[in-house]
Amino acid sequence: MAWALLSLAGFLEIAFAFGMKWSAGFTQWIPGLFTVVTGLSSVVLLSHSLRTLPLGTAYAVWTGIGAAGTAILGMAVLGDSTSPLRVLCIGLILAGVIGLKLVSEN
Repeated sequence: MAWALLSLAGFLEIAFAFGMKWSAGFTQWIPGLFTVVTGLSSVVLLSHSLRTLPLGTAYAVWTGIGAAGTAILGMAVLGDSTSPLRVLCIGLILAGVIGLKLVSEN
């Protein structure tokens, strides 16, 4: 259950990042509210997963999902660079997240 909560928290972190982009520095009401809700929800779910998972593992996975997911969606939706080295680095982040899950005792 902790891993499911952590995964959802990571996906909400992606939504949070996109909300920040779309809120234009919190000058847009609806995207700003979306940003606050997704950000708070992400942190709450992370904190619930920390009841079971080790702090370092959970935080690394949470930030890894958020960073890699945001970068991938940025490429797909916002036209961010898709250079081979950038894609390789994102792949390494995802490999680290998967590795942490595989070596975790929980």
